[in-house]
Amino acid sequence: MSLSQNHIKNLASHLTLLSDIRRGVEKEGLRVNTQSFLSSTSHPHALGSALCNEHITTDYAEALLELITSPRHSVEELHADLCHVHHFVAQHIGDEIMWNQSMPAHLPAEADIQIGWYGSSNSGLFKNIYRRGLAERYGKRMQCIAGVHYNYSVPDQLWPLLQIEGRTLQEQRSNGYLALIRNFTRYSWLLMYLFGASPIVSKDFLEGHELPLEKIGPDSYCLPWATSLRMSNLGYQNKEAQAELQLCYNDLDTFLLRMRRAATTPWPAYAEIGTHRHGEWVQLNTNILQIENEYYSNIRPKRTPKADERPATALANRGVEYIEVRCLDIDPFDPVGLSATSARFLDAFLLFCAAEPSPGFPEGGFCQDSKDNFALVVTEGRKPGLLLHNQHKQEVELKSWAEDILLAMQPYVELFDKGTGAQLHQEALQEQLAKVQDASLCPSARLLQAVQDSGLSFVDFTYAQSQAHKAQLLSKELPPEVLQQLTAQATASLEQQTQIEAAEAAQSFDSYVQAFEAKLSPNAAS
Repeated sequence: MSLSQNHIKNLASHLTLLSDIRRGVEKEGLRVNTQSFLSSTSHPHALGSALCNEHITTDYAEALLELITSPRHSVEELHADLCHVHHFVAQHIGDEIMWNQSMPAHLPAEADIQIGWYGSSNSGLFKNIYRRGLAERYGKRMQCIAGVHYNYSVPDQLWPLLQIEGRTLQEQRSNGYLALIRNFTRYSWLLMYLFGASPIVSKDFLEGHELPLEKIGPDSYCLPWATSLRMSNLGYQNKEAQAELQLCYNDLDTFLLRMRRAATTPWPAYAEIGTHRHGEWVQLNTNILQIENEYYSNIRPKRTPKADERPATALANRGVEYIEVRCLDIDPFDPVGLSATSARFLDAFLLFCAAEPSPGFPEGGFCQDSKDNFALVVTEGRKPGLLLHNQHKQEVELKSWAEDILLAMQPYVELFDKGTGAQLHQEALQEQLAKVQDASLCPSARLLQAVQDSGLSFVDFTYAQSQAHKAQLLSKELPPEVLQQLTAQATASLEQQTQIEAAEAAQSFDSYVQAFEAKLSPNAAS
């Protein structure tokens, strides 16, 4: 019996553990006005405090909403949460819409894109100035791209069943999640093929870019075989300072050592900018990373920090708690950007990544072939006969390798469906297999075809579609208890922000930043 077969057998004997898997979503989306431009209005008061509301905040721009679900034990609960918070937002943004597409609507001049404001407290200013630093380093336009983050954790009792090594439960858990991340890195190109949905952009987003895009309609440009321009050189890409920062997923200590080094090592180009201009802060520091979250990655190991604790220190102190998948495009055909079917497939895919053998990467802890495969699929994923390099450094056709992975996922899908009386995960798997066999079913292909058939520009098509999604959400009644809860949370968050501003008034922002820098414990490197 192979190692993976043994793991499947062990999981089959402990099926109740699968009901203890938790998943959560962070879904971004621009507020867009009736002229299809990024909204210039402030974060709506009715949505609460962007600093303190745990379900509705902003990401980079003041108009870039981020909607956050609670961690849930079922996809049904997760999707209901996502629908509820979208419905609540739709009720409180007037005639604006939430842009249901990863690539942005019309953007104003760079100087006119308003960075998120979180109030006058030190913690609020910290978030604002961090974003000012992102603007200095990468420009504002890139930061207006939106996506879906999928958070995923398994119960601790699962790791012994997968024979994960570790002297303690904490070590075993961290090693297990890092093994999951290594397999995810090997196979994440498949997610871009199956779920990439940003093959097309508006011309006004292309300023300064030289990708060989083709015009397919009014103000609309694409790469014909692309799946996700968002994840290409056009979108979320690490600049030169981060290019050599290959974080190691072979062991947590090395990962944290490299993270800490990046967060404490100045970068010449950022040093030239400095931290102040005309007496005002423009970035938190001149290091490769201002803070740990600045590292752009497709997946992250995560641990919820305690009060006044930095992310890397939390990982060093208590190990990995869950993983965050960050490469998913917004599904433009679903009113909330992620379908329940897609979530079910992700659950099975991530369990597959956790349970299948996951050898360490070569010395240095990074796999260049995996990076190259991913980059190729985001720009040419639907190209007939496309060749990738598998884990054995062999050339293999994307279609053949994708079919092999989906076949290997079959036992995990069956585990999720066993005893439920339904075949929902099996149906999710079959939906993805159909895309592999017919690339025209991929959301990237469907979007290109739909825009071309409409005769509209990409922006006009997406505005009409997002408006229809808003109407669909509002056509149903938001459960009164949910409306009451979300309203109460918004009100309480505003009060909490006022309390924080009063409590932090005595400390200067300079000393607040100095205290933050000191919180990156040397233990994060050991």
